[in-house]
Amino acid sequence: MREVRIGEKTIRVRATALALLYYRQEFKSDFIGDLTKLQYAGEDVSQFDSMICLQITWAMAKADNFGKPFPPFETWLAELDSIDFGDGGFLLAVLEEAGEGFFRGSASAAKPKPQGRRS
Repeated sequence: MREVRIGEKTIRVRATALALLYYRQEFKSDFIGDLTKLQYAGEDVSQFDSMICLQITWAMAKADNFGKPFPPFETWLAELDSIDFGDGGFLLAVLEEAGEGFFRGSASAAKPKPQGRRS
């Protein structure tokens, strides 16, 4: 579990199997497949998909709140005041949580990591 800051909000995220399920149910896409897209976006910043980053964050936040009411993605987005994608700490924390949660037994080279610097 990690805490990430988005604007003025601190959000707890947890990479668990529930995050994979919630992601599939809400976005009809694969969490790990989309996570990999973020990894390669660092090589070409024009390929960065901000919605994937937010979707992954939402799924892991919902997983951390298992058993408690949690807003649908659109409502959750509406509750965010501002988002600073230039804040490398936010993106790094999300990617590290996902990497450590879903690639624990793999060699460290297999863990998704942000590529390049975002300013």
